[in-house]
Amino acid sequence: MTKLTRFCLVRHGETAWNAERRLQGQTDIPLNSRGEAQAEHLAQALQRRGQRFDALYSSDLSRAHRTALPVASALGLDIALLSDLRERHFGALQGIALHEGPSAQPVAWQAYANRNVEHDLEGGESLNQFAQRVRTALERIAADHHGETVLLVSHGGVLDVVYRIACGQPLHEQRRVPIPNAALNWLSHDGQQWQLERWADESHLTQSLDEL
Repeated sequence: MTKLTRFCLVRHGETAWNAERRLQGQTDIPLNSRGEAQAEHLAQALQRRGQRFDALYSSDLSRAHRTALPVASALGLDIALLSDLRERHFGALQGIALHEGPSAQPVAWQAYANRNVEHDLEGGESLNQFAQRVRTALERIAADHHGETVLLVSHGGVLDVVYRIACGQPLHEQRRVPIPNAALNWLSHDGQQWQLERWADESHLTQSLDEL
């Protein structure tokens, strides 16, 4: 019988720049108070459910690391920090609010908005470069933890790429699914193919907030 390697992917908790609809990229923005609460609720819910993981990986940017810390404490796990799990580098668009983009950086914004897979956004990463970085990291983790269950805390862009890998959606198409902060997203790998199991599950956040 084929052993499945299961992944639970989590986007970091909310930051001030998320709330302002500002592109963060690899700028190291901390969690805001809502993001801190989301991280705590995530940890409490996973502990209450008795969810077990064999490994915990996180982007080394503080908003992801800080989201992972309460989970690591609650479940007795060490955190492996990986720079390959960072958000895409948005080049000239880092720090730009979405409503500012078309006028502040028109060339880079057009490439971003149109999902030009080759354009590096004037000093950042192209979609192709970013997706290859994420794919390589994901496949390496899957190989290192064959048959195990892994929790991975990262960023919206990273999770979007993983969704596309699992579902075969091309990079140039607009995003099909929501990627909420601190939601649970499950997929598995049988050694050859990826399978999406569940996406954008926020029930643990709602339940935790209701209990407070």
